[in-house]
Amino acid sequence: MLTPFRNEPFTDFTIEANAAAYRAALERVREQLGQTYPLIIGGEAIATDDTSTSINPANPQQVVGRFAKATTDHADQAIRAAAQAFESWRFVPPAERAGYLLKAAAIMRRRKYELCAWLTYEVSKSWAEADADVAEAIDFCEYYARQMLRLGGPQEVVPFPGETNELRYIPLGVGVVIPPWNFALAIMAGMTTAAIVAGNTVVLKPASASPTIAAQFVKILNEECQLPPGVLNFVPGPGGAMGDALVDHPQTRFIAFTGSKEVGLRIFERASVRQPGQNWLKRTILEMGGKDAIVVDETADLDLAAESITLSAFGFQGQKCSACSRAIVVESVYDEVLAKVVERARALTVGDPAQQGTYMGAVIDKNAFTKIKDYIELGKSDGRLVLGGETGDGADGFFIPPTIIADVPESSRLACEEIFGPVLAFIKARDFEHAERIFNGTEYGLTGGLISRDRERIERAKRTFHVGNLYINRKITGALVGVQPFGGFNMSGTDSKAGGPDYLLLFTQAKSITERF
Repeated sequence: MLTPFRNEPFTDFTIEANAAAYRAALERVREQLGQTYPLIIGGEAIATDDTSTSINPANPQQVVGRFAKATTDHADQAIRAAAQAFESWRFVPPAERAGYLLKAAAIMRRRKYELCAWLTYEVSKSWAEADADVAEAIDFCEYYARQMLRLGGPQEVVPFPGETNELRYIPLGVGVVIPPWNFALAIMAGMTTAAIVAGNTVVLKPASASPTIAAQFVKILNEECQLPPGVLNFVPGPGGAMGDALVDHPQTRFIAFTGSKEVGLRIFERASVRQPGQNWLKRTILEMGGKDAIVVDETADLDLAAESITLSAFGFQGQKCSACSRAIVVESVYDEVLAKVVERARALTVGDPAQQGTYMGAVIDKNAFTKIKDYIELGKSDGRLVLGGETGDGADGFFIPPTIIADVPESSRLACEEIFGPVLAFIKARDFEHAERIFNGTEYGLTGGLISRDRERIERAKRTFHVGNLYINRKITGALVGVQPFGGFNMSGTDSKAGGPDYLLLFTQAKSITERF
């Protein structure tokens, strides 16, 4: 009998034993950097002449890993291997499938510091951010295992005389999982394990910027947990032709994706086309980002508002789809809130995330570095630069300090487009009603928040702030598995609610069985 689910606790690094363990893990992992990783298809390791490289964003000269690069032929091979494995995996009892996830969670818990170190090197996560990423990955395994036990047997239906009626959830088939680099372990592990525990087989195409941590997770499942060959296939490669081949394949049954709006829309469109030999409508499970905001009214605790905005805007360099990209503040307290946020943001440390105490590391790569710098230049003309904005050329790391642009027009690009970096737009609202209109005046609808002491406004925000995850009087990042199921509206995706009680249903189909006697 499993104990009730509880979230994995975060590590207290003020305890010297924990800090020493992290430093030791960084040293162990540093000795493993630069290895070459093969494709894994049907349980077989496949090397290729053409390879790609993962680098450390805080030290671009440091290679984290080299990877065999999959082709469209490999994509076809992987889908076919997964289809073959599905014929037996789908009949494995749900409790047995859940056991693989529980074992993976136990392994990750034992190796938490090592996995954290990989995240620090590969995606420039600070100690606290890496620890939270690994904890969330463990949570997904533990939570989805328990959800599968709940959903794995016959579901309750209304009794009818003279018949036995059952409703069962059965798997879909072969799924393509395309995770992001920002939660390189947690979201990748969550999508992958949800599909697998539901009885599907998976072709995992890791994010190009973070394939190494994905390779570590695949090794845990395939080698240590001993998943049957072909249940989980690993095919790093370019997102263009090879990614399209995975999505288009007639044996692909569903695509789980987290990433940009542009790529998500491309997947949504391509998946809608029936291919020759395809006998189903492909399902898409998409999370595509946001332009998230915190509204502050004149009744708010302004210190709480400043703390919530600062933490939400600049944690992990603002590279969270839930990050606060807009602070919408009513004009009577605008200047005071702005000053408090600037004061807090100025105190944040930026540098090598391998060093204890560093709050912000580097942004993910050169392309992101250049894009964010362009938005900062745009902000200087659209608004008023009040903090940050100084960047080098990226040769010594893709570092961008906390940057705040004040007096941003509500319809400007800086107020409407997802930046995915440590750039915060301050927008002045005339009153609460105006702030509400600005809040909803975006094509996205992922996360958002309100800082207020006015109960009537809080209740109104619950009804009218159109986001999938709304937070009152706290930061808007850091959703916990099982506590705050996560997913958004509009161009933020299909509101899949990862880490929620209905998430596994997206990877299944319902079968009703009636027997008359």
